[in-house]
Amino acid sequence: MTASLRLGGRMLWRDLRAGELRLIVVAVLLAVAALTAVGFFADRLKSGLQRDARQLLGGDAVLRTDNPPPPEIIERARAQGLQATLSYDFPTMARAPDERGGDSRLVAFKAVDAGYPLRGSLQLADEVGGASRAVREIPQPGQVWADAPLLDALGLKVGDALLLGDAALTIARVIVIEPDRGSGFMSFAPRVMVNAADVPRTALVQPASRIRYRLAVASEDAAAVKRFSDQMQAALDAGQLRGARLESLESGRPEMQQTLGRAEKFLNLVALLAALLSAVAVALAARGFAASHLDDCAMLRVLGQSQRRIATAYALEFVVVGLVASALGVAIGWGVHHVFVLLLAGLVQSSLPAPSLWPAAFGIGMGLTLLLAFGLPPVLQLAKVPPLRVIRRDVGGLKPASAAVLGVGVLGFAALLLAASSDLTLGLIAVGGFAGAVLLFAALAWVAVKLLRRAVNESTAPRWLVLATRQISARPVYAVVQVSSLAVGLLALVLLVLLRTDLVSSWRQATPPDAPNRFVLNVMPDQEQAFQQALRDAGVRQFDWYPMFRGRLVAINDKPVSPDDYTEERAKRLVDREFNLSNAAEAPPHNKMLSGSWNTGEAGVVSVEDGLMTELGLKLGDTLRFDIGGMQSEARITSTREVDWGSLHANFFVMFPLAQMPPEVPVTYLGAFRAPEKAGFDNGLVRQFPNITNVDMSATIAQVQRVLDQVIRAVEFLFGFTLAAGLVVLFAAVTATREERAKEFAVMRAVGARAALLRQVQRAELAGVGLLAGLLASLVASVIGWGLARYVFQFTWTGSFWVPVGGALAGAVLALMAGWWGLREVLRRPVVATLRQAAD
Repeated sequence: MTASLRLGGRMLWRDLRAGELRLIVVAVLLAVAALTAVGFFADRLKSGLQRDARQLLGGDAVLRTDNPPPPEIIERARAQGLQATLSYDFPTMARAPDERGGDSRLVAFKAVDAGYPLRGSLQLADEVGGASRAVREIPQPGQVWADAPLLDALGLKVGDALLLGDAALTIARVIVIEPDRGSGFMSFAPRVMVNAADVPRTALVQPASRIRYRLAVASEDAAAVKRFSDQMQAALDAGQLRGARLESLESGRPEMQQTLGRAEKFLNLVALLAALLSAVAVALAARGFAASHLDDCAMLRVLGQSQRRIATAYALEFVVVGLVASALGVAIGWGVHHVFVLLLAGLVQSSLPAPSLWPAAFGIGMGLTLLLAFGLPPVLQLAKVPPLRVIRRDVGGLKPASAAVLGVGVLGFAALLLAASSDLTLGLIAVGGFAGAVLLFAALAWVAVKLLRRAVNESTAPRWLVLATRQISARPVYAVVQVSSLAVGLLALVLLVLLRTDLVSSWRQATPPDAPNRFVLNVMPDQEQAFQQALRDAGVRQFDWYPMFRGRLVAINDKPVSPDDYTEERAKRLVDREFNLSNAAEAPPHNKMLSGSWNTGEAGVVSVEDGLMTELGLKLGDTLRFDIGGMQSEARITSTREVDWGSLHANFFVMFPLAQMPPEVPVTYLGAFRAPEKAGFDNGLVRQFPNITNVDMSATIAQVQRVLDQVIRAVEFLFGFTLAAGLVVLFAAVTATREERAKEFAVMRAVGARAALLRQVQRAELAGVGLLAGLLASLVASVIGWGLARYVFQFTWTGSFWVPVGGALAGAVLALMAGWWGLREVLRRPVVATLRQAAD
């Protein structure tokens, strides 16, 4: 063993000095760096979200109810040693005093009691734009804390009075951050926070008021919190708490979850593709390494070294290289993940905790698996080179690697990639798609090579084209390997370019520049024409405008329904609430019809949103019965619609295809539009129509767009890793046959071929191989991209006829560039050197 170690050390030092291992080290380093960068960031983000979950909820567990929670629940929580505090909120209008203009705004009114917040801290400032500080207290009686946008809109400052119902409260602080604000519809409105003792003075709470109550509990004893949560969940499952649910972290920021979920999957996909490309690069580079060491190993055999010692020496060399390259990759990944943290700053409110050691261990394991599975099999064949090769160079060539050894390595590598994907569908499509693509590329390349010789007429074709054709068809195995390798590298690049373009486009379309940023509610029927005219006078030309009325689903196909009929929590909530219903003569243009037909003017039929159909187990032809203001109304489902709830348009679960509802239906109107950039527009609208509720969505849209910009920057940053890995594969594929080309060119030059002709032959060969590889890669990328878009990222795939054309041209250009860089030395060798090389 000692002799093998010494031999392995000498061989490693020699190969490093000669640059023989450069390509292998770069490939492993890129794969490990990409995987660990994503791994470190995901690990820290997950730990940070778990740590911040209690702050985002304002407690360790929160029971949300539509009615005041029974006092015995609060008593039970305190009897079990839990801290408990009750807060509640509802929408209302806040006004400035008449002497300060008398303007009004919709606000989210929140009343808090002693102990709030149980987890996290409020960030308050003494004036708008002032420095904030963390506090764990509540407003004093007679005071109100308010968001800065409300004070700006009403022209107020700290110390002024704010009118809420019948009470005039003094503005004492400015709210900067409210940890448990959530993301419900009313959370978009500016917040005002008061002491619960002041609520009776406002007279805002009436028997019909729609109030959300939140009972938060907390304790250092996690078991006590879990016990209380289990008790509340059991009561919910038994139907003892109608209109109640337990809140979790996942329900805290749903408006960001789809975007961040897609971003995480895309980052994982980029890392997976970098690893897959690196596997191809390692396999190609290792085979080239082995081919260049055949003579060295034959000489070692002549000098008495055994096959076992040579194999052990090379195995030790590759293990050391794998460890060093993996360690460097982990170090680079550690540095790169800090860039992700900077690019995505703000998604988690405070600093992220340190990562665990798992991403580093996983990265080193992946690097060693990559090298041993794809790099070591051809190198271990060097131990089988016969000593006779020293005399006869035509014996002892490389044989195909053992199928068993290669199969075990590939399966292990695939298992690690599936584990790294964090999404089984994503991993299966990516890994399985690439495995199938390699086989398809090899088969099609073999057919193309066989057809190539017949397609070129040697009597009429240019000399350089004839020679290039002969070059390719003379070594079909090399041609197949080269085309397949190039196609795999181009497949990853084309796939990422297409996915990134469509993914970013789908994100941008969710909040386009002209998206509505105002919602108006409670417009009365006799105000409809006047309100629309007021919008047009202000320069608003496009707006959503729909009647709205509320109804409770009471029966499906004449069978009464209740929350107890469903097991899913969301289905229970849907049945337990009133729906916002609407009607229109034509289907909303921003909704996609999925099935059935929109039967304009037909009474007794409805169109239902596809998600609601799935949640409640509905199908076309089912009859729904609604209780609309005490009036029973039955309607048959004739169509389903796909609704993008993040589009900021006016959307409804259920719509009647009628221009007008019966006069007994209590209708108000809802509008969505983009407000003009005009000072005083909102105040003027509220003065003219004081009964309306005007919701300003500008801050929310800005927040969503800011997060999108952060996510897109992070996605594009990691994209560079896969681009680098793809270029390494291209370089390795093109240079894999460098020595064979050198011998062939030596013979051609010996019989009088000019350097200019050989350059034309080389360029034609590279362009042809790249063109075929690019075409195949683009076609397969379109298929895999469609699968990923549909089943992983959930956005519409927009394929284009120009993708195969562009991919083929890009393949030709990249192959020519890689060939110019990697093969330029072949054409520059002196004639004497090439003749000696050919003689060998």
